[in-house]
Amino acid sequence: MKYANIDKTDLDILARLQEDGRLTNVALADQIHLSPSPCLRRVKQLEAQGVIQGYHARIDRLKAGFSMTVFVEVKLRNHADDYHLDFERAILAMEDVISAHLVSGLADYKLEVVATDLQDYESILKRIQSLPHVKDLQSYFAIRSVKTAAPLPLKKPR
Repeated sequence: MKYANIDKTDLDILARLQEDGRLTNVALADQIHLSPSPCLRRVKQLEAQGVIQGYHARIDRLKAGFSMTVFVEVKLRNHADDYHLDFERAILAMEDVISAHLVSGLADYKLEVVATDLQDYESILKRIQSLPHVKDLQSYFAIRSVKTAAPLPLKKPR
């Protein structure tokens, strides 16, 4: 993976946009002490490089009706060929799975799943169990969220 060439001004832009993605270019430029035209150029460059991947609203899960967050560890039957790609394609199509990571350790993948209630989770679990090459699942129910959607720690150029 190639890293983008990011300087201190770019980091300032990214930090401000992480705090408030709805900042106007003029307000952003003012906050980072840059004129609007070069500020917009930098933002567009960060978008073109894929550093900024989009702008999203942060939604309260509970208020949106998702009372359950479940972490699911998945073991696959086979690691040969491209079996994992079949599984990953299937996971990408599932809206209930809001994050998925290939991990080291006893499991192959760790999924974060949201559900409206236990009955909803049961149906999601059945769909995950039926995905290609799934051997075993382990569910961990979140009791309470302590930290979610934290911004990246943008302190210095990488």
